[in-house]
Amino acid sequence: MNRKVPLQSLIEAAVMAALAFILDLIPAINIGPWMSVSIAMLPIFLVSIRWGWRVGMASGFIWGLLQIALGDAYILTPLQAFIEYFIAFSFVGLAGLLSNRSLSARSIVLAVLIGSIARYFWHFIAGWVYFAEYAPEGMPAALYSLIVNGGTALLTFILCAIVLILLWKTAPRLLKKT
Repeated sequence: MNRKVPLQSLIEAAVMAALAFILDLIPAINIGPWMSVSIAMLPIFLVSIRWGWRVGMASGFIWGLLQIALGDAYILTPLQAFIEYFIAFSFVGLAGLLSNRSLSARSIVLAVLIGSIARYFWHFIAGWVYFAEYAPEGMPAALYSLIVNGGTALLTFILCAIVLILLWKTAPRLLKKT
């Protein structure tokens, strides 16, 4: 099956990836040394809901590439970088699995939840494998990674869901294909 991707969707994917990168440069709300809350995923959620998961994942991939090339990527090994910056950032685009549904606050929250869980699952895996040494003595690495990455995921999900619902209520055209 030959499915053409509209040029407009690819342009929006690149622009939204750049916007996500810029938003990631804004200091996040830090909660402890390893937990932070940011709205940087919002552009990826927007493009995912507008154009679907494929375009959303492409946008997330570009965002991860920008993080490594220009950002403040924390790289321990090539595999850790691949997991945390290419796979995890791409998986935010899975929010677009719900792109063909009629928009409602519920569908937006569900899309943001899917994208957030998908991304932070990979950060959890990387944290468990590569950041075990940061766990307090006696705490299993998996539990430490779950607390740090799960806490960040939960708070970021809540913030992004609220902001995206507000955007949908005030500017619904942002979430629809044009």
